Amino acid sequence: MFLSNRPLSIKKIKNITGKESKEIKAIIKNLQSEYQEHNRPFFIQEVAKGFSFATKPDYAEWIKKMYNNEKKYVLSKSSIETLAIIAYNQPVTRLEIEKIRGVNCSSILLNLLKNDFIKVSGRKKVPGNPLLYRVTERFLLHFGLKSISDLPPIDQLGLGDEENQITKIFSETRD
Repeated sequence: MFLSNRPLSIKKIKNITGKESKEIKAIIKNLQSEYQEHNRPFFIQEVAKGFSFATKPDYAEWIKKMYNNEKKYVLSKSSIETLAIIAYNQPVTRLEIEKIRGVNCSSILLNLLKNDFIKVSGRKKVPGNPLLYRVTERFLLHFGLKSISDLPPIDQLGLGDEENQITKIFSETRD
């Protein structure tokens, strides 16, 4: 896990170590407790359907200095809105997204595809067979989610109109 640049699933750890899933989960839980008990600057997080090491937020200042030259992908408000629509309605077509947003989103979809935040997951069985889109593990990583089910129910947020709900949800999740 320490050497991997992406979260490792229990299945992947099992394939690497030969240990049983139950034992792997127990080891991870013990390590998480030990790191917390000894106030380590790092922890094991469950994210994007797997486990990975992460640094505590208290150390963010030093980590930023260390990685300040690396390019960071910044999502625009329209990209966040489009991602939220896809996340809450997946699988969804471009036309369905545009109906909700009220504007053309072809270029946004291309950028999100290029940067691996979304993927094509098939075609809808309607005239024209439009592409269906879903969010990816990179989306989960970017927003610190274990799975798509960690998104708050949109109808329980009470944030006003849909556009403001979407922007607020993902801005708070990322912070």
